[in-house]
Amino acid sequence: MGSSPQRSGGGSNGNGDDNRPRFFDSKTKSICWSKADIVPGRHPERWRKDAAGNIVCKRFGNCQGCLCFEYDHIVPFSKGGESVADNCQILQTRVNRFKSDKDQVDPTRLKGYSCDINFTDRELDVIEMAVYGDVVRPGNQCRCKTVAEMLGKFKSKDDTAACKLP
Repeated sequence: MGSSPQRSGGGSNGNGDDNRPRFFDSKTKSICWSKADIVPGRHPERWRKDAAGNIVCKRFGNCQGCLCFEYDHIVPFSKGGESVADNCQILQTRVNRFKSDKDQVDPTRLKGYSCDINFTDRELDVIEMAVYGDVVRPGNQCRCKTVAEMLGKFKSKDDTAACKLP
């Protein structure tokens, strides 16, 4: 693998020769996701709560919606924070934008930056079905029917019940 060009992102010494990695690697992101709070009744690999208590979906990384999130440096990179698991948290994108380069912001204050939408379980089921093709909840798994199955032209060999969504 060749070397990649150095990305700028602010140097700690002001002259641009900071060689710290600016972005979290995939292993660090995985650890960061796993240490975020679990959403009760939801699949932990799909759903978590950010540091402000907002529900986010793993498939919605680096987008702008209310279920979207980013990996955030708790101590900002621009203030010497490292791109390591102990300095990583997930934050709803909107919250992360407001937090910006502020140091360890109190969770109550972070919550004030959150989207003002509280999704119902049914709405989260619909979103999960659209994103993953099934809904996986403890004791309640269901799957998406294919078009052929809905038209009565195909009987699925998957014995998981089809989801009944609005």
